[in-house]
Amino acid sequence: MKRLLTTAAIAAAMLGTSLSASAQSRGALRINEVMVSNDSSIVDDYGRRSAWIELFNANFAPLEISSIFITNDSTQPRKYPVPIGDVNTEIPTRQHVVFYADGEPNKGTFHTNFTLVPGQDNWIGIYDADGRTLIDQVIVPASLLPNQTWARSEDGYGEWAIRTGGNNDYITPSSANVIKDTNKKIEDFAEKDANGFGMTVMAMAIVFSALLLLCLCFYGIGKIGGAVSMMNKMRAHGVAKGEESDIAPHDSGEEIAAIVMALHEHLNAHDTESTILTINKVKRAYSPWSSKIYSLREVPEHRRAK
Repeated sequence: MKRLLTTAAIAAAMLGTSLSASAQSRGALRINEVMVSNDSSIVDDYGRRSAWIELFNANFAPLEISSIFITNDSTQPRKYPVPIGDVNTEIPTRQHVVFYADGEPNKGTFHTNFTLVPGQDNWIGIYDADGRTLIDQVIVPASLLPNQTWARSEDGYGEWAIRTGGNNDYITPSSANVIKDTNKKIEDFAEKDANGFGMTVMAMAIVFSALLLLCLCFYGIGKIGGAVSMMNKMRAHGVAKGEESDIAPHDSGEEIAAIVMALHEHLNAHDTESTILTINKVKRAYSPWSSKIYSLREVPEHRRAK
C-alpha cells in the first residue's frame, strides 16, 4: 500500500511538472520581425550591419532558448544550434532577442552560420532541441526592399506585413512591434472632464462606499455575536427556542459588579499566617574522625632558645 501511494505521488508530481512545462514551453517562441538587407538599421557588437531575425517570447514567464535550432533551409533543420551556457539566451517574459544572419558564428551566440539573400524568398524556421519539432516558420517575400522589415502586426501574433520605417510604421528590433505613446481612454476622460470634477466625485464615491461597506460588516458581526451569546444563555438556563423573553437581554451593572467582587475575594483568599518564631537547636552526631584528639600525629612543641 505504501509503495502504491509513493508511486501515485511521483506520478502526480511528474504530471504537474509536465503540465507546467507545457504551459510555459518553447512552443510559444515566435519569429517576430526580419530584415534581409540592412543598410541603415541596427549594428552588431562589432559595428557592422547585417540581416537580422527577431524572436519573441510569448510566454508569461522567462524562456530559455539554448539548444534550439535556427535555419534557412527546411532540409537542414539543425543548421544553426543556439549554444548552451550563454546567460543571454534566457528571454525575459514577453520580451525579444535578435540574431544576426551574417554567416559568422565565431562572433558569438547571436550570429548565425547562414545568411539571407536579398531579392528572393527567404524561408526561416526554428526547431526545438530534438531537431524535428518545428516551433515557428515564415517566408520573407522577395519584394522586401533594403532597410524594410517583414513583421507581425502584434508581438507574436497578427498578420505579416512590410514595414518601411515611416510614420506609425516603425521598425523595432528588440522592441515591441506596436509602440503606444498615448492612452486613448485617458485622453477621452481628460477631454470630457477637463476640470477634474468627475474624478473628484468618483474618488469620494469610492472612499465612502468602502466606509459604508466596513460599517455594514461590523454591524453584521455584532448581530451575529449577540445571537450566539443569546443561544449560550438559553442553553445555560434551559430555555427552549421561542422563550427568549424569559432571559434578560443583558446583565445589569449591579450583577456584573457583584460577580467581579466575588471573583476578587475568591482569588485573593489565603490562610492567616502565624507570626510566632520557633528556634530549635540543631543536634549533630559525634564522630571520632572529626575530633582533634584522634590526630594521626602530634603537633610539635615550639620552645624558645635560652
